[in-house]
Amino acid sequence: MQTASAVSEQPATRQGHPPGLYLLFFTEMWERFSYYGMRGLLVLYLTKTALEGGLGIPEASASLIYGYFTGFVYFTPIIGGWLADKYIGQRRAILAGGILMALGQMFLFMQPSLSTQAAAFGMPWPTMMGLLLLIIGNGFFKPNISTIVGKLYQQGDPLRDAAFTIFYMGINAGAFLAPLVCGYLAENLFATKNAAGVITNYGFRYGFLAAGIGMILGQLAFNLLGRKYLGDVGMYPEGQGQDGSTTAAVKQPLTKEETDRMAVIFIITLFVVFFWAGFEQAGSSLTLYTDKYIDREVFGFLIPTSWFQSVNPGFIVLLGAPVAALWMNLSRRGKDLSIPVKMGLGMVLLGVGFLFMVGAVLQRGGDVADQSIKASLLWLLATYLFHTIGELCLSPIGLSMVSRLSPPALTSMLMGVWFLAPFVAQIAGGYIAAYVEELGALKVFGLIAGFVILAGLILIAIARKLFRMMHGRG
Repeated sequence: MQTASAVSEQPATRQGHPPGLYLLFFTEMWERFSYYGMRGLLVLYLTKTALEGGLGIPEASASLIYGYFTGFVYFTPIIGGWLADKYIGQRRAILAGGILMALGQMFLFMQPSLSTQAAAFGMPWPTMMGLLLLIIGNGFFKPNISTIVGKLYQQGDPLRDAAFTIFYMGINAGAFLAPLVCGYLAENLFATKNAAGVITNYGFRYGFLAAGIGMILGQLAFNLLGRKYLGDVGMYPEGQGQDGSTTAAVKQPLTKEETDRMAVIFIITLFVVFFWAGFEQAGSSLTLYTDKYIDREVFGFLIPTSWFQSVNPGFIVLLGAPVAALWMNLSRRGKDLSIPVKMGLGMVLLGVGFLFMVGAVLQRGGDVADQSIKASLLWLLATYLFHTIGELCLSPIGLSMVSRLSPPALTSMLMGVWFLAPFVAQIAGGYIAAYVEELGALKVFGLIAGFVILAGLILIAIARKLFRMMHGRG
């Protein structure tokens, strides 16, 4: 039976963390390598012409496709989390998700050799099938691996937040490497260039292949080493043993404190929709703006557009430990910020980051269409820096919050609820990106900054009420 005792049986490292945490770190690193490697190429693949190795879809339509795809990637976790909580356990869900996502990447890789007859939205059926498998697979994988991290620690263990920071750095180590590797394969190694060095045909399929191989590596490690380093943690539904018996505690109704804590998860999830709608412009409007209007040449080398998807995770790997140390230092001094305040601060910082993109547009003289007029790369780097610090104030804190506040029998499902914010935000972000060409980047970036900062300030204003509803777990 899977209880807290199963957690306490796991051996600890010198830092007090069980070795299972680092297995989860490694597994999630490769899964994020797979996802971000594909994501970094997706909009370029959709918009480049068929002669260039793409699908030739208009930018506005490609932004909507990107928004819906990345949105549903974050919708299915609520279903995968519920199935794991009730029926199959987190470990089996992760295995199913990994297999489906690896198959999805292989469909994207094989696409040029298969029928290219359009299925919908101008995409061939293999592309549609690949994206669909990635959506379903992520629904099984995403909430359940985060839930297992929380299960490695007793309730109230002060190492829990640090564990999620370590885990989050694993996420971003994969996200950092992915665009560099997959982008290099697609835009350099397997790309065809003319005499002037201009790409005439991209090797997108090889970038997708590398993403699929990364997914397979992570799954091999997780399934070969899981029994040794995780024991039975996450193997069965909450409160259920190998014989299928269920404890009475799991069947008891929720208490008033538990329902209050669940309400906090839902309320904060609504607020962070604004954060993710802005943050995920990185893969759509910011990518397209960077490709056209940012000076990407450094010491004679033209930086591939997809490589900029590595800037944010690179900053996270560099800044994750200092930010975690800041929270611990404030806690030791009795000045720790509550979860809602940290998240509100993260939203404000994201909005400030978009003000730098407003500066980039103004440097070019406004929304001029002349692509020979470039904005400085420093504007983009400053944007990603503030977005990263904002993310560190919000995302790993949110994962830890869900594991703290959720009733044990509903943790994976509520982790899926947490991912509903990116689901709504990704779709909204797709529509926002689609209107950049119509409304102009200056207006769109400025409006995003204003809305996100306002939402962050409102969250900070109601933080005290939310803290009381957490009943000592905030």
